[in-house]
Amino acid sequence: MPAASLINIPNALTVMRIFFVPIIVIFLIDGDFFTSLILFAASSISDSLDGFLARVLDQKTTFGAYLDPIADKALIMSCFVILAVKGVIPVWLTVLIISRDLFILCGIGILMLLSITPEMKPSVASKITTAAQLITVLFVLVMKSFSLPLDVKIPLAVLFVATALCTVVSGAHYFIVGLRLINRRGNGHILP
Repeated sequence: MPAASLINIPNALTVMRIFFVPIIVIFLIDGDFFTSLILFAASSISDSLDGFLARVLDQKTTFGAYLDPIADKALIMSCFVILAVKGVIPVWLTVLIISRDLFILCGIGILMLLSITPEMKPSVASKITTAAQLITVLFVLVMKSFSLPLDVKIPLAVLFVATALCTVVSGAHYFIVGLRLINRRGNGHILP
């Protein structure tokens, strides 16, 4: 792939999202939830915008296909970790989200060891999970930024459980997809 095709608007937005991650982390650590909210919201919007522009402008690249999920994971994981450390998001939810992503990475590693190259395309379950995780962080940042009353605790708990369920379902989906790829390679038998 020529180097020139890597430089386009969708990829620039994705790179910008990666650059925002340490800045958001610094503001979160400092307890500046409002600035974190503004930057996180801009990053979340750029996540939708880069995919839309890649399709509309016909600027999809392999580089972007790999970089986009890395940017998403860097943003989501760092925010969940900091917010869990600050006691704003449950630790169990953060551990679940990180475990799911590590599980998927290990699965990709196993597939590559078996000379199976998985398609780098997010599933519908994965897109829903990413959206749920982004909404969870946004909701928490809005709550902390504007000191919302305690009556938001029930919707927040529901949001945490819904995000957890989406995370588990998408992890299970990728596990099933991985097994099918291995079975196909092994002519119907799971390879050792």
